[in-house]
Amino acid sequence: MSGPAILQISSYCKPGEALEIDLAPEIEWTRPWHDPNLPRNLHSAKQLLRAALPHRLADRWLDLHPPQTWTNRSLEVWERELHCWTIVPAGTEGYAKAEVTAGGVDTNELSAKTMECRKVAGLFFIGEVVDVTGQLGGFNFQWAWASGFCAGQALAT
Repeated sequence: MSGPAILQISSYCKPGEALEIDLAPEIEWTRPWHDPNLPRNLHSAKQLLRAALPHRLADRWLDLHPPQTWTNRSLEVWERELHCWTIVPAGTEGYAKAEVTAGGVDTNELSAKTMECRKVAGLFFIGEVVDVTGQLGGFNFQWAWASGFCAGQALAT
């Protein structure tokens, strides 16, 4: 799995911890089957899933999680699975694919104005070396540029 949501979640996940994913919030998957003219079969299930999910995901989901039967009760169970998909990630792609790292120099050890270390004069820390991690969407770049600017201004004076 990948994409912005998964990358953001990866900042908070702990190894071995389960994730619960709602594949399409607010969609009532079984509602179309209330129409007696819609056949209850894998073909119609695939069409319904493909209308809301990427086709490859819809197809793979149906391969791995077909409804047990086509009764109302079985379809309700199937719908709950679509809204509460529980997975335990096997791992990450590592630093080669990382968007941002977490951890680093504690901000309490630095001057907020200059990024200079409080304990060692003339030593500055900026960007990802500091324990500051923002949401995806440019916040981490902004932090790197802003902290670098502050340190640069302090060095220029």
